[in-house]
Amino acid sequence: MSSKVYTKTGDKGQTSLLGGKKVSKSNARIEAYGNVDELNSFLGYLKDHDEIKDQIGQQIQLIQRHLFSVGSILATAPDFKGFNLPQISEEDVTLLENWIDTFDKDLPELKNFIIPGGHKVVSLCHVCRTVCRRAERNVSALAEENKLGKYILPFLNRLSDYLFVMARTLSQQLKAKEIPWTP
Repeated sequence: MSSKVYTKTGDKGQTSLLGGKKVSKSNARIEAYGNVDELNSFLGYLKDHDEIKDQIGQQIQLIQRHLFSVGSILATAPDFKGFNLPQISEEDVTLLENWIDTFDKDLPELKNFIIPGGHKVVSLCHVCRTVCRRAERNVSALAEENKLGKYILPFLNRLSDYLFVMARTLSQQLKAKEIPWTP
């Protein structure tokens, strides 16, 4: 017999954290991991485009795995000690930095802000970047009052940088024109 997906507790505006603690669906923790989940979904959508080649697709898939770890940490009640959750490490942040540096060295120097667009995949990469920034803001607000993993915020921050550089890289690969912002 399978368990049902619906619990009906959400009908009253409540949800449970890992560990059983019930909180409002408007709780900062729910907002934070909801935005991480949204980012993960958009990254899956980006990865599923034919224009995303093997190397970038593999990177995105690893990032998605890390985002599931971030989401599980955020979805856990602060006092829950039931089991050890996967953590984001300094090495995970360094890996993003290495990917950024590798792609960035082949890009033209940035002299202006870039208006998102030029190709549907590039635009979607910018959507991922802005959702990542929102998730980072939510996690930052949550971290002001809650102890979170040491590398979650640096990971999200580097991830948004990675997505910016990836949008530029995809523009180059897809021969899409970058449109500089000129005030």
